[in-house]
Amino acid sequence: MLDIVVPVYNEDKAILRLFEEIEREIKYPKRVLIVYDFDEDTTIPVVKAHQTDYSFEIKPVLNTIGRGALNAIKMGMQTAEAEMVLIMMADLSDKLDVVDKMCAMMENGYDLVCGSRYVKGGKQHGGPAFKSFLSRMAGLSLNLLTKIPTHDCSNSFKLYRRSMLEKIEIESQGGFEIGLEILVKAYTMGYKIGEVPSEWFDREDGESHFHLWKWLPSYLHWYFFCIKHTWFGKKT
Repeated sequence: MLDIVVPVYNEDKAILRLFEEIEREIKYPKRVLIVYDFDEDTTIPVVKAHQTDYSFEIKPVLNTIGRGALNAIKMGMQTAEAEMVLIMMADLSDKLDVVDKMCAMMENGYDLVCGSRYVKGGKQHGGPAFKSFLSRMAGLSLNLLTKIPTHDCSNSFKLYRRSMLEKIEIESQGGFEIGLEILVKAYTMGYKIGEVPSEWFDREDGESHFHLWKWLPSYLHWYFFCIKHTWFGKKT
């Protein structure tokens, strides 16, 4: 069973296309957790109106931890009951045709599987050029410096083993860097990590809620955390 955690913020224009893509591309038994911050979120009326239109369960989850992407992801992880937990965005930025392969890898012993834009077969379509450059350089350099088994450390599109998540204390307080924190902690704790080539598309509807300069210091913290713990043998 797979739990798919989708943090949302007024995604009424995209959410049905997301459900259709999940129905079409993911064959594993699944449930979708739509995590929202407030009752007025425009996503929720659309979700409730179409909740029974698909072959999988759709569960709206009110985020009671605190507003923002980080807390929505944490809320989804805490609500998840399946052993496999996929984090993805509602804006169709990630192509879902690789999810079944990610699940198969986890069934074969991996604890964390990363979607990777920066390996052969992976692609990134659009997005701000400087942000893309920083993301690519961070992923490739961290792999080179620490041998962490992914070339795309900053991608939020990751599949986690729930029993692993229960053993990792989340310290992030900003935004999407939670995925990088879990990745580097899992690596330094000895969990088995893999990656699959994936495609990412810049969003077409609405606006991105990723704020590079606001969250960059947090990303750098976990980047150097991984280097320090790898080079000097520090234990988490």
